[in-house]
Amino acid sequence: MTLRVAVIGSGPAGIYTAEALVKQAREPVGIDVIERLPTPYGLVRYGVAPDHTSIKSIANYLRKVLELPEVRFLGGVTLGDHLSVEDLLGAYDAVVYATGAMVDRRLGIPGEDLPGSVAATDFVNWYCGHPDVSPDAFTLDSPEVAVIGVGNVAVDVVRVLAKTADELSSTDVPHDVLERLGDSQVKAIHMIGRRGPEHAKFTLKELRELGELANADVCVRDDEAVVLGGDFPRQIRGNIDVLQSWAARGPVGRPRRLDVRFWLRPVEILGTDRVEGLRLERTRLSEEGRVVGTGEFETLPVGMVLRSVGYQSVPLPGVPFSERSMTVPNEAGRVREREYVAGWLKRGPTGVIGTNKSDAAETVRTLLSDLEGHERIGSAEAVDALFTRRGVRPITYEEWLAIEAAEGDLAKSLGRGERVKLVGLEAMIRACRP
Repeated sequence: MTLRVAVIGSGPAGIYTAEALVKQAREPVGIDVIERLPTPYGLVRYGVAPDHTSIKSIANYLRKVLELPEVRFLGGVTLGDHLSVEDLLGAYDAVVYATGAMVDRRLGIPGEDLPGSVAATDFVNWYCGHPDVSPDAFTLDSPEVAVIGVGNVAVDVVRVLAKTADELSSTDVPHDVLERLGDSQVKAIHMIGRRGPEHAKFTLKELRELGELANADVCVRDDEAVVLGGDFPRQIRGNIDVLQSWAARGPVGRPRRLDVRFWLRPVEILGTDRVEGLRLERTRLSEEGRVVGTGEFETLPVGMVLRSVGYQSVPLPGVPFSERSMTVPNEAGRVREREYVAGWLKRGPTGVIGTNKSDAAETVRTLLSDLEGHERIGSAEAVDALFTRRGVRPITYEEWLAIEAAEGDLAKSLGRGERVKLVGLEAMIRACRP
């Protein structure tokens, strides 16, 4: 008998789970990687900045997993809308949830819901061509923009804001989005951290890329780059050295300016009908190491605020969820009988893409140990009957390849790189089901 497993989510966590099942199982396995979008790869496709082609090349590795004979990709299928947990447990021997962390954490300050105050994930989804975000969702008509956060996502956002459309034309940015980036009125970008340079979450490689921007001066204030003692790890020491070198030099008059700010926390987003400013309070560390306000304030005349202070997962219908940890409670990946979890939904948004590989391997070890010697109830016939009964026609892997080919053809017609992403679900369906 074949062990049949449904993996919900086709990002790195889900695909690494499928790979681990193939490698670890000592019996025949059949894995369906079920995805609500017509396209696989999750954050590799819709979260990695378009100019980071080396990271996006991880898709080539993930592709090989989806092409294994034991694995099927089933796109356009949503848990809760098309299928329930009970449906899945009736057709599969086990289910693994791997839907990641899809939304930004909130700042929790007045004015956060004003038009122009946006989650960084929405902006990232926009320039990455996610079908949930319309290409006309953003109009970059404000001369000044604030990005709250000093992690790699914030660095990606400010880098895209700082670059010209010509610099991004060879990437896979949707053409409508590229045109809006070309019309951008942004002149000043403020990247803001609550703590000091030694606490920033960006990596040294990402930080150095900002210093290579041809279209923007990168500026750091002397007083905000000061670090009081400390024997810091190599990565953090590298960040500090780069930031202090930027503080020692002045702007040279490039078209845009990026101010990397520290020791400031947002206290209010100002405006009536839309964002008109951001009020910040100077911070310091208390004796207990907590960030506290100093009572000094300043206001930036920004017309857009992008918050990038961490991701969090959202509950899945019928699946246990902890509002405290914003994860699915589990023991080494086990949720309930025949239900498992992997990736950020399991452990929270920590680590890099590769971290999901060892995480998935742990979940699969738990799953295989639990099901060893148990009767197999899943079957290909039960799965096919389930989709027929629910009136669902999943997007196949071959149909995804047709979408990919259409994106390559679009790039050729526009004279732009290897691919240009199709925008919207309708365009994708037309490409794979003409």
